[in-house]
Amino acid sequence: MNIIDKTDAEIRAIADPLWRDLVKHSNDGKYGEFVRNFSASLALAMDQVVAGHQFANSELARNLAADADYLGIIRRGEHVTVLYRQRSTKKPGEWLGRLVLGHEAGAVKIFGASIF
Repeated sequence: MNIIDKTDAEIRAIADPLWRDLVKHSNDGKYGEFVRNFSASLALAMDQVVAGHQFANSELARNLAADADYLGIIRRGEHVTVLYRQRSTKKPGEWLGRLVLGHEAGAVKIFGASIF
């Protein structure tokens, strides 16, 4: 089944725990755990040195609030983008969290994740 055919509730049931895990592992600076659910292509594209530098030096990446507000889902091609309002425990303001999901080898994987 293509992920875009799932209902919003089904997608959220998959996406919300994945987003919480990304936030937790980012805060903890655990690169290996952070990329655990990435698609093969995204995992290969991630430069461990750059990601490690981000974890070590980014006040935002290491201080994300545990709770995020779900904003919506965008369906495109074979992927869905789930959007979140993300806050920091140290920096004032709000950021847009983006989680791109799709199927790979019979499982839902992360094809993109970012905070703007």
